[in-house]
Amino acid sequence: MPRIVGITFNKKGRIYNFNALDYKLELDDEVIVETEKGIQYGFVSSEVKEIDDNEFSLPLKDVIRISTQKDKKIYKSNVEDAEKALDKSREIVEELGLDMHILEASYTFDRKQLLFNFLADERVDFRELAKRLAQIYKTRIELRQIGIRDKAKEVGGIGPCGRVLCCNSFLTDLSGVTINMAKNQLLALNPTKINGVCGRLLCCLNYEDIVYTKLREKMPDIGDYYKSKTVSGKVVDMNVLKQKIYVDDGNNTVEVDLSNGKY
Repeated sequence: MPRIVGITFNKKGRIYNFNALDYKLELDDEVIVETEKGIQYGFVSSEVKEIDDNEFSLPLKDVIRISTQKDKKIYKSNVEDAEKALDKSREIVEELGLDMHILEASYTFDRKQLLFNFLADERVDFRELAKRLAQIYKTRIELRQIGIRDKAKEVGGIGPCGRVLCCNSFLTDLSGVTINMAKNQLLALNPTKINGVCGRLLCCLNYEDIVYTKLREKMPDIGDYYKSKTVSGKVVDMNVLKQKIYVDDGNNTVEVDLSNGKY
């Protein structure tokens, strides 16, 4: 059976699956892997596990080797050079008067590509910028516009809950969050309540939605007619986490506890 391992290319980045082959890998091990962008230096972010052959539709790229001392020196040099390239790119952006902010720069391990992530309110014609960067660094240049969520992840901050932003502390996959998730959790659709500091829907709506969806499977919806041995009427409110509904029987609002499953 194939053995897969989760690899990330920076400590807070997205986790990608790779074929671990016969390597004995542990969390935080440093490895060299093959990617679509070239050879990359990565960090083991999840334990190795065996999977069925049909669990992944696409073939996985391989872990090439566990990093050596020489690899670590090259990686450190790449990081330092990328920081210098970041400063230079910002100088050129200012010279060209481009309405964009470059957040980070990174080399692939083999230095065949230099990637810049930038933030901009609108589309930017960065052809001259890419041309000048390629002339300086003699490698393929890629400029990628990222979203406001990615900026929050990079910059960090404190969320409305009073804790460090989830995206900046532990979330590695900023999957899409929808307004239906807020509705599913019966939240008031007030932007000041359901939006994070980035101005987008709170990321926590995504991973909390799984729990709410499961708990609501056997609960009636607000507006449904409910009938039991003790009460009948229209459901006017509910507390999903406590598994309670509130039924208007025509005279009073009656609390019904569904947590015991006997309803």
